[in-house]
Amino acid sequence: MIRLQMLKWVRGLLSGLAVFTLAASLLPATVHAYSYGDPNEEAVAEAYKKMAAKLNQSPPDFAGAQAAFEPVKEELDMHMGPEPAATVLEDLRAKNKDGAMSAMQKILVLNIARRFASIEQDFQNYKQAKMLMAKANATYEALSPEVKQKDPALDGTLRQEFQKALDSLGNPGLFGVGVKQPDPNAFKASKEKILKSLQDRFGLKSLEVGHFKEGSDPSNEQNRNKQAGTDFSEIRNWLPIAVIVLVIAGIVVYTRRKMRR
Repeated sequence: MIRLQMLKWVRGLLSGLAVFTLAASLLPATVHAYSYGDPNEEAVAEAYKKMAAKLNQSPPDFAGAQAAFEPVKEELDMHMGPEPAATVLEDLRAKNKDGAMSAMQKILVLNIARRFASIEQDFQNYKQAKMLMAKANATYEALSPEVKQKDPALDGTLRQEFQKALDSLGNPGLFGVGVKQPDPNAFKASKEKILKSLQDRFGLKSLEVGHFKEGSDPSNEQNRNKQAGTDFSEIRNWLPIAVIVLVIAGIVVYTRRKMRR
């Protein structure tokens, strides 16, 4: 009898785990703060390069540029609020090539700032920091031709600072060989030089998302929530978690009742 009850209990537990795994896989993408993908690519930077190729055609292919931009719109809205993407789309629909390119360049600068902020939040996590650093560098690679065309010396300086920032992450080594301690102060110094130079070069009033467009409200709570990741002030983002909790609770209650019989 005891073995039979234990078998039923184990089956109930396994069923609960299966349900939990299925429910977790169905969670909306907004629950996850970041999606890294290929460490050597940054989706928004790739979109920018495709857009630039379309807009530099003669005549500019605004429909093609918009099609290249659409796949990254949702992620931009999630991390930066709706204003940056809305500005790009507004310029594309108005066939304002310079405005669309300028807005995208500002977005790339903000994206570099976002990656740097994520590194600082968990600086001792070498694997994650190195991956985020690669994405920040990939973003700058997309901006580099624009910087180099206007100021070759600045492009060289920025590349040096990116390398310094990478070196400052240290190295955990392999089996104790080649260990290099991380240097958060050196990282901060390079980060500030990079961001200040890019902010000045691309005319951003601030690197806060609320300042993306002159006249924007920097205290916009919705933008701050979306920049950080999921906006948990919206009830719908809590629903999947609540469903999972209720399912697990139901399984526990059902299993206990079965064991008492």
